[in-house]
Amino acid sequence: MIARALITTCLWLLTTPALADTVVAARTIRAQTILAPSDLTMVAGDVPGSIGSIDEAVGLESRVMLYTGRPISASDIGPAAIVDRNQIVVLRYSHGGLSISADGRALDRAGIGDVVRVMNLSSKTTVSGVVAPDGSIHVGGLAAQ
Repeated sequence: MIARALITTCLWLLTTPALADTVVAARTIRAQTILAPSDLTMVAGDVPGSIGSIDEAVGLESRVMLYTGRPISASDIGPAAIVDRNQIVVLRYSHGGLSISADGRALDRAGIGDVVRVMNLSSKTTVSGVVAPDGSIHVGGLAAQ
């Protein structure tokens, strides 16, 4: 009798899907805050679209306000911004042997690898480019590849 109950319990545990853990905010976190392990906690349950590990979020920046106990999705966080809105940046275009540089004004905040809109200060034209690790914005040429 006990063996049968033990076998039944083991089979039930093997066939029951395991619930994944979900990362939630441990406190209310303002946008543009770099996340630390103390800002996050794990809760039981799987919320579609949310991140499943605190390590995935630590060191990233919150892009929106994160509320206590609410799941954190991958779109709520991202790399820390190195370009601020209205910051003067260098626009770079490179293709083959041609390289052009110009000054521009960033129209949004952005991190490494993000696409940002920039106004060319000489022509007043708005262009989009990719933020490089040095803070310059690569437009056209190699940025489009």
